[in-house]
Amino acid sequence: PHDGFSDDNGWRRVERPASPGWGAEDQALVSKLRTREFELAVFVTSHPYWAEVAQERRAEARDRLKHTPPPAAPRTTSTESAT
Repeated sequence: PHDGFSDDNGWRRVERPASPGWGAEDQALVSKLRTREFELAVFVTSHPYWAEVAQERRAEARDRLKHTPPPAAPRTTSTESAT
């Protein structure tokens, strides 16, 4: 939870109400997502593929993997869209 504030010393008045904090449902969801993130991180970093990459190039290869754009959506041809 965060305290609210009110500030009218700037060029405009800024106010934020106090935050009630996370409820039990929110906390459970965040915990579940963090657990899943950890599982996936272990899966990716321990995948047999990395044994094929030279040790001195693994950090660079993993960094490139993080910055790989998602695949493009498949394109439909004009005959496919007509059916």
